[in-house]
Amino acid sequence: MTEDKKQESKNDQRTRYSKEELEEFKQIILKKLEEARRDLKMLTDAYTNSNENDTTDTSPTFKVLEEGYLVLSKEENSQLAARQQKFIQNLENALVRIENGTYGVCRETGKLISKERLRSVPHATLSIEAKLARNKKR
Repeated sequence: MTEDKKQESKNDQRTRYSKEELEEFKQIILKKLEEARRDLKMLTDAYTNSNENDTTDTSPTFKVLEEGYLVLSKEENSQLAARQQKFIQNLENALVRIENGTYGVCRETGKLISKERLRSVPHATLSIEAKLARNKKR
């Protein structure tokens, strides 16, 4: 049996990640949270025009042409900002699960979510198997 298979078998029997493993995930989440907040600020600035880069100093004709584009752009940025806010909330919820020791446990199966999945989707609450099963039901 290879070392990876031994570790995988050992992971199947565990119900919680160790403190060291949780710390690794916490660092990943904190980094993603910092990036997400920076992106949210940029999106919010874009749809609120707080950076003052608008068309007030250009000709009236250009301003009329730009209005439709600006409305659409603001709506898109607003939607992106709402999605980003939801992502931030999910990351913050993951930090709470780390603190209370439930992080990395699938909410449907009760088994550990794979480390690979948590490294790529650190706010995941479902294992790949549970996610695929849920998608099949739809």
